[in-house]
Amino acid sequence: MMRMKMTKILMILAVAGMFLSCVRNKNGASAPAQSESAFNMIKVSEVIQGGSYTYISATENGIAKWIAVAKQEVNPGEVLYYYDALPMENFHSKEIDRTFDVIYFVNKITKTPGTEQPAMGSAMPQSHQGKVAVSDAEVEIEKEEGDLSIADVFANKADYSNKEFEIKGAVVKVNEQVMGKNWVHIQDGTGAVGNFDLTITTQADVKVGDVVTFKGKLTLEKDFGAGYFYDVIMEDGTLVQKEGTQI
Repeated sequence: MMRMKMTKILMILAVAGMFLSCVRNKNGASAPAQSESAFNMIKVSEVIQGGSYTYISATENGIAKWIAVAKQEVNPGEVLYYYDALPMENFHSKEIDRTFDVIYFVNKITKTPGTEQPAMGSAMPQSHQGKVAVSDAEVEIEKEEGDLSIADVFANKADYSNKEFEIKGAVVKVNEQVMGKNWVHIQDGTGAVGNFDLTITTQADVKVGDVVTFKGKLTLEKDFGAGYFYDVIMEDGTLVQKEGTQI
């Protein structure tokens, strides 16, 4: 009987160990092992530069794959490292007019391996049109009395996850047709560090500098996986109005 109990305890401890090894952090990515193997290694064979993206054809463990990263200088023959990637199937790039069966969006590539997971930005993927991030002091939007500000939305985010609202701001960044949607960042000059930029997914076509009004509800603590986590995001926002450029 004692032997059976010991066997049972050992099995429980083994399962617990497996569970803890698979625990994912708040950013949606498994906690990296503290070794160089936490980074994936690729060898670059071809590079295509787009307007916002750098497209890299590479081999990883002998397997060919395409990787996209924010535009930067990359050369064939280089050995590079990345931590995590978001696979996208049947992704069509408008800027190079090419459809990829599978392409992996990478937040950051480096020339040397490391043990620290790169910090995630506020967009998915990390390829940009226009400014990546502007200070809240750089944007000033005229609003009528009673209009919501982005600071109000962040301060009362739980309320706005349950009811539809309209918000006006200047577009400071656009990622087009990622997961079938446009990812738009707006600011209105209110808020503080970490809560002055609102991300909106939409089918509407807008560009950096447009002053826009969107309508929708907030989604809180949205985890898209691969480390892309949003405390606050408006999903499937409807464009109510688009005015002239602001920035």
